[in-house]
Amino acid sequence: MLHVGLTGGLACGKSTVAKMFAELGAQVIDADQIVHDLYRRGEPVYHQLVEKFGKGILAEDGEIDRGRLATVAFDDGRVQELNRIVHPAVVARQREWMTEAAIRQPNVVAMVEAALILEAGGKSRYDKIVVVICKPEQKVLRYAVRANCGEAIAREEVERRTKVQMTDIQKAALADYVVDNSGTLEQTRRQVENIYKELEALATRPAK
Repeated sequence: MLHVGLTGGLACGKSTVAKMFAELGAQVIDADQIVHDLYRRGEPVYHQLVEKFGKGILAEDGEIDRGRLATVAFDDGRVQELNRIVHPAVVARQREWMTEAAIRQPNVVAMVEAALILEAGGKSRYDKIVVVICKPEQKVLRYAVRANCGEAIAREEVERRTKVQMTDIQKAALADYVVDNSGTLEQTRRQVENIYKELEALATRPAK
């Protein structure tokens, strides 16, 4: 098995690239989905977050409103507090998933898609790191489409979140592979195919 971390900045196209890898045969899990599960009412992380950040982060149905939580964490400079609660639980779930994936397919390329792998010091948990990049203006436009908001609001949100992340240049310097998602989908796909060939070869290589 080969453990691969797939990361990149906000709205760079990580999910699009992850889907391409999955289509080629990689087993992919989205850390954001893990977080979504951990935030559900009744989960230990849910109770810790409400205790730390207050009931103002809850929606009317009592579930955590991720938008409200993000606003509190980012605007009040409390991102590290949030990470200290959520990150260990996410890592534990990822390890469980990796173990299960290895049982199903011993030679699989097991890929975790997550935004803050490098910022959280997680590089050492993976055999290889793939970083997705694109032009800054593309992030704004893509976020506007994804969030169904105006360009000005999208720009403000992208800048706000980017401040607590490494730059694309910093991420790329730590990567084993870089996917430039600034061009067409076909151009991105060709890069992914070339990278996957190498990852697959590493995953199936006999242990020494």
